Amino acid sequence: MKMSHNHLQRGLNWAAHHCKTLTLAVALAALSSTAAMGQQTSKNIDWLKDFTSRMEFHGYAQGGYSWQDANGRQVNDFNLKRTLFWAKARITDRWSFLFMYDFSSVVQEFYTDYRFSKDNSFTVRLGQFKHSFSMENPLSPTMLELVDVYSQAALFLAGEGPDPLNGVNYGRDMGLMAYGSLFNNHLLYELAVMNGQGINRRDGNNYKDLIAKLDFRPIDGFRVVCSAQKGKGHAVGTAAWNPGVALGDDYTRDRVSVGAEWKMPTTAGAQSASGGVSIRGEFMAGKDGDVHSQGGYLTGCVPIGKGVDIVASADYFDRNTDMDYAQTQLTGGIQYWFFKKCRLQLQYTRTFSDFQDDYNWLQAQVQVAF
Repeated sequence: MKMSHNHLQRGLNWAAHHCKTLTLAVALAALSSTAAMGQQTSKNIDWLKDFTSRMEFHGYAQGGYSWQDANGRQVNDFNLKRTLFWAKARITDRWSFLFMYDFSSVVQEFYTDYRFSKDNSFTVRLGQFKHSFSMENPLSPTMLELVDVYSQAALFLAGEGPDPLNGVNYGRDMGLMAYGSLFNNHLLYELAVMNGQGINRRDGNNYKDLIAKLDFRPIDGFRVVCSAQKGKGHAVGTAAWNPGVALGDDYTRDRVSVGAEWKMPTTAGAQSASGGVSIRGEFMAGKDGDVHSQGGYLTGCVPIGKGVDIVASADYFDRNTDMDYAQTQLTGGIQYWFFKKCRLQLQYTRTFSDFQDDYNWLQAQVQVAF
C-alpha cells in the first residue's frame, strides 16, 4: 500500500512538472507567433507606404468653344481637345516607368528611364515618347500659351499632325534616347535614335532617324536651344504642296531649328502659374523629298494681375518655299489661372494665307489639370 502511494505521488509530481513545461512552451509559442504577426503587419504597412510613395498620377483635360470664317464659311462648335492621364512609377532611385493615355485619342507614351550616372549627367530612355526636335514640341500643352498650342512650324515639322506624308503623330515616336545636364545645369543635351514613323506604328522602312538637341543656359531665366533631325520618312499619304512624294515612298525628312527663351519671375502682386514675363522665339526649317519649308514664331506672355496674363504671338510658316504655300497668324488673348494648373483662355487669331482666304478665329478654352 505504501509502495502504491509513493508511485502515485511520483506520478502526480511528474505530471505537474510536465504540465508547467507544456504551459510555458505554449506561452512562448504564442508570444513568438504574436511578435511574428506584428512584424509581418509592420512590414506590410511599410511596403504599402513605400509603394504609394513611388507612384505619381497626373492628368488634364482641355475643351472649349471655337468660331472661324475660313474659306468664306462660318463654322462654330464646342470641342474637347485633350483628356490625358498618365502614371509614373519610380521603381528604384535610378529606374522609372511612365505610361500616358489620351481618352479622346490613343495611347501617347510608354517608356522607361534609367539613370546610369550618380548625378543627372547621363540617363537613357527607351520606348515611345515626345522627341526632341524644336523647343515647343517637348513642352506640355498645359503650360504653352496658345489655345491652338504649337506654332505652325512646330505642328508641321515636329509631326504634330498637319503633314499628310507623315500622318498624325502628336510629336512622338518610338526609339532610344540618351540625355542629361552638364556643367552645373548650364548645358542640357539629348541624342536619340528613332523609328521616324510616329506613334503606335512599326517603322515603314529600314532607316532610322537621328535627333539631337543642345540647350545652353548661361544665366538664370535665359536659354539658347538648337536641334536637328536627320532621317528618312515613309509616306502614309500625299500632299498637294509636295507632288514629288507618292504614297509608300521613302523620302528625305530632315529638320533644323534654333531658338531662344527669356523668362523673368513676376512680382508677388501679380503671381501667375505661367511663371512670369516670358518671351520665346524660334526659327525652323525642313526638307521633305526635294521640297524645302521654313517658318518661325515669337510668343510673349505678360502677367497683369494675380493669375491673369496677356498673351501675344506672331507665327509664320511656308510649306514649300518654291510655291505659294505661306501663312501668317497673329494672335492676341488673355488667360486666367483660377487654381494651380487650371485656367480659362480667350484668344483671337487673324490668319493671312497664300493658299486660302484670310480668316478670323476666335477660341475659348478651359483647362483642368492635376
